[in-house]
Amino acid sequence: MEHCYLAIDIGASSGRHILGHVQDSKIILEEVFRFDNKQVRQNGHDCWDMDNLWNGILDGLKACKTIGKVPNTIGIDTWAVDYILLNQEGELIGSAVSYRDRRTEGMDGIVNELVPPEFLYSRTGIQKQAFNTIYQLMAQRIQDREQLDAADSLLMIPDYFHYRLTGVKKQEYTNATSTNLVNAKDKEWDMALIGKLALPQKLFTPLSMPGTVVGELTPEIQQEVGFNAKVVLPATHDTGSAFLSVPARDDKAVYLSSGTWSLLGVEIEAPITTEVSRLQNFTNEGGAWYRFRYLKNIMGLWMIQSIRRELNGVSYVEGKTSKYAAERTYSFPDLIEEARSASSFPSVVDANDDSFLSPESMIDAIKSYCAKTDQPVPVTVGEIMQCVYKSLAKCYKDAIEGLSQLTRKTYTSINIVGGGCQDMYLNQMTADAAGLPVYAGPVEGTAIGNLIVQMIVGGEFKDLQVARTAVANSFNIQEVLPC
Repeated sequence: MEHCYLAIDIGASSGRHILGHVQDSKIILEEVFRFDNKQVRQNGHDCWDMDNLWNGILDGLKACKTIGKVPNTIGIDTWAVDYILLNQEGELIGSAVSYRDRRTEGMDGIVNELVPPEFLYSRTGIQKQAFNTIYQLMAQRIQDREQLDAADSLLMIPDYFHYRLTGVKKQEYTNATSTNLVNAKDKEWDMALIGKLALPQKLFTPLSMPGTVVGELTPEIQQEVGFNAKVVLPATHDTGSAFLSVPARDDKAVYLSSGTWSLLGVEIEAPITTEVSRLQNFTNEGGAWYRFRYLKNIMGLWMIQSIRRELNGVSYVEGKTSKYAAERTYSFPDLIEEARSASSFPSVVDANDDSFLSPESMIDAIKSYCAKTDQPVPVTVGEIMQCVYKSLAKCYKDAIEGLSQLTRKTYTSINIVGGGCQDMYLNQMTADAAGLPVYAGPVEGTAIGNLIVQMIVGGEFKDLQVARTAVANSFNIQEVLPC
């Protein structure tokens, strides 16, 4: 049997265990397990249910054993910016607070007094977002100082799960850069900056690159899941993994990782930390092999996911029923058809506006934005959906134009990976708005990028270029031309 590798890819709503192996120079995938991810209210905060996630990880490993496909290596990727604290005994301190929690409100002003925004961006090159780790840590310093003082370790979410599998603590580079605390030029924690913020410096240890072997499963985990394997760091930031899977035809391609968030940008060799770049709110996220992802975070399919939940009766506020609950159940294809039926509806919103980050009602937030900006307020489901689709396509177009100005390059195509690449209606609207061809696929971009790092470590591919060629030959890529 071929060597197989396991990507555990955990997103905002679910986690998947995806096995991969190489056969005849092609990458073959097999999903073996899926589990839910959910937020819970703990001590007045929106938090991740870490016990649920951990049990899902273990159950997926057991599923691999059950079907007789034991991976050589394992790697976990998740979203960025969120972290946990551990005491000296390696036990959790407090909860894993979600980036959508409102504890960071007002923290940017406090950070700005200590570190001017221009200085911060020149050091880290990271896009300002209210939920960045830097603001979460400032909130913790002010609101839960005792927890911060008691902490012996800080680990990003995937680092924590790697630690629980192996007993070894590693702080992985790509996810660390999302904290706004890594020096973009030195590619290590910016201790001078951390000192200015009065954060405990002992929490920030040397960073490890994707491809680093963390260790083998602990004896306890081996006994529980029924096998041993090495844990290898992928690009643990899911966008970092997703970008690795893009089978771009040339260096004039824009990359778009489309999921709960839309991450649109390009790969560059050196960060762009100019004031012009800061004012346009582009970010320089660290990637595998120190390849920077120069991109913009756009709210993405979160808006569509939230609308669907509301229409299907689920409120963002736990325990409440949505006031927009419909008499029918809407699927994503249903929502696309509704949008098509209202194709002439003109209103657009700024999908990056903070009002869409965690509203109690996404539908109300969209209506309110349209009213405030003196645009027609959407009433029907079709009008609401058309507004969202039109707004996302415009955001993509504007981001590409900004990207061209800042990099002084003309881009000739858009390569979309991730679950959102299946939305051909949005793909067509994006192609039309930007006036560029769209190449959609692969769907499992994040898991593939995770696997690519493991496969390079395992000797399946010589380097990233060879691996990307294999991706292009392994998966269906759909072309969408602008009308």
